[in-house]
Amino acid sequence: MAQSDVQRKLAAILAADMVGYSRLMEANEAGTLARLKAHRIELIDPAIAKCKGRLIKTTGDGMLVEFPSVVEAVRCAIEFQGRLARRNADLPPEQRIEFRIGINLGDIIVDDDDIFGDGVNIAARLQEQSAPGGISVSQGVHDQIGDRYGVAFEYLGEKSLKNIARPVRVYRVLIEGEAPTAAAQPAAAPASDKPSIAVLPFVNMSGDREQEFFVDGMTEDIITELSRFRDLFVISRNSAFVYKGKAVNIQKVAGELGVQYVVEGSVRKAGNRVRVTVQLIDAETDRHIWAERYDRELADIFAIQDEVTSAIVATVSGRIAAAAQDRVQRKTTSNMAAYELVLTGKVLHHRSTREDNAEALRMLDRAIALDPKFAHAHAWKACTLGQRFAYGWTDDPNATFKQVGDELQAALGLDDNDSDVHRIQAAVSLLRHDYDKAMYHQGRALSLNPNNDLIVVQHGELLTWMGQPEEGIDWILKAMRLNPYHPERFWSHLGRAYYAARRYPEAVEAFRRIGKPDHTHFAFMAAAAAQMDDTAAAGYAREVLARQPNFSVEAYLRTLHYKQDADRAHHREGLLKAGLPA
Repeated sequence: MAQSDVQRKLAAILAADMVGYSRLMEANEAGTLARLKAHRIELIDPAIAKCKGRLIKTTGDGMLVEFPSVVEAVRCAIEFQGRLARRNADLPPEQRIEFRIGINLGDIIVDDDDIFGDGVNIAARLQEQSAPGGISVSQGVHDQIGDRYGVAFEYLGEKSLKNIARPVRVYRVLIEGEAPTAAAQPAAAPASDKPSIAVLPFVNMSGDREQEFFVDGMTEDIITELSRFRDLFVISRNSAFVYKGKAVNIQKVAGELGVQYVVEGSVRKAGNRVRVTVQLIDAETDRHIWAERYDRELADIFAIQDEVTSAIVATVSGRIAAAAQDRVQRKTTSNMAAYELVLTGKVLHHRSTREDNAEALRMLDRAIALDPKFAHAHAWKACTLGQRFAYGWTDDPNATFKQVGDELQAALGLDDNDSDVHRIQAAVSLLRHDYDKAMYHQGRALSLNPNNDLIVVQHGELLTWMGQPEEGIDWILKAMRLNPYHPERFWSHLGRAYYAARRYPEAVEAFRRIGKPDHTHFAFMAAAAAQMDDTAAAGYAREVLARQPNFSVEAYLRTLHYKQDADRAHHREGLLKAGLPA
């Protein structure tokens, strides 16, 4: 098959294998086959069909099944094992037919009626981790379900699976009131009790790849506008854009993101006109409950966005007045070229590479040259310069940091109602240890855009530094729920909060989820392990020194932002106890 012909998709895969098949066949071949066939017809196949599964293949003693969502896969597995357990209840152990089940959410290759790839292989290896009658799932399955469907899990740790290069975090599904046997896993973020919605990336119908920035930017703006409504729970831009360019099953997407409603649409831009089509879908019933088409002059783009937002909000929640728009309080631009340049700059910024950062700054500089009073352009230039400063992509950090402040002051002077301006100003104020100013701007950012995952996670981070880590943990977990595909650095924020809250096992577990930890992550793990008198502390300390040979506790503490002397002393105590040099 040519590479261009390979069809890939994200799928929930269930692998099941019969326990003791050879032993049972040797004891009673005909009887075992008859009982297995009866179980398939009466118990297993109905459970698969009920949960919308597609049986890919059977192997005599096992099977491989694809599902439209992880929710359906886990529901099927629980019903599957529950039915078999009841059927086996009156049989002696040596005569029971039992299965092990593994479930994974991953990328698969589809070839005619078969499927291949890592997603399938991991499901098969997870099955091997299960006890007879049990269900093992991957981290992705666990995180997508959380605690929203009455399913309980036990964390079994990182496992090295046969022929899988990277360790896999494994969870056991607790069936019918089973109690966990291992240490408790990190707390899952609570589900939202508000109407929840995801806006999928709009499709570019212009036939011109250059228009992708414009279309993506419009999608992002609609997400931002919806996020301003406190009565809605809006999935973040980063999570929604995982589905860009993919043919999606709406119910599957809703299950993966944990939302009730999905918005999808398309944009066709030609000359000075734009046509936008939008549909709002009730994911549970897969029913279109509202659709509209806008065929306007390009200059009307802001009016279209306002109309789309108002219609969605009014339809999803009757409690929200569609007229509660606040765009009149925020300063937009009448220069469409400047607007498009900012959209382009934001998309480039999100790619988080040095080259894209430089190109984003060029786009934003051009936007500001076209419209010097476009506040959002100044805000995003500050954000992009802040990214350059944070990643060390500058030969003069002090000058870059000063530029961030200058751009923020310009943006604030032009528009005091831009949440990004206040978000970045809060971060800069924290770096300067101006805690009152940081809290003021953080509060403004949160009031202007309460569903932005970057603002929410920063609120948790700030509370941690201020000496309120338990509250910080709640906010960070909320950000993770808003953005199930959140950046890895969210785990760092959570680990720091757990450490400050003296929840050391959870701190170590959070930092271990980071794919490529740096010396600062190992320093926190060393301190946390030392506070538990765990011998692993010495190993973490060696990792710190391997990455930062000139590390010293006092120099390191000066890079942190604790407001309370007691929190700083607590961190110093852990680092020194781990054996790191003062």
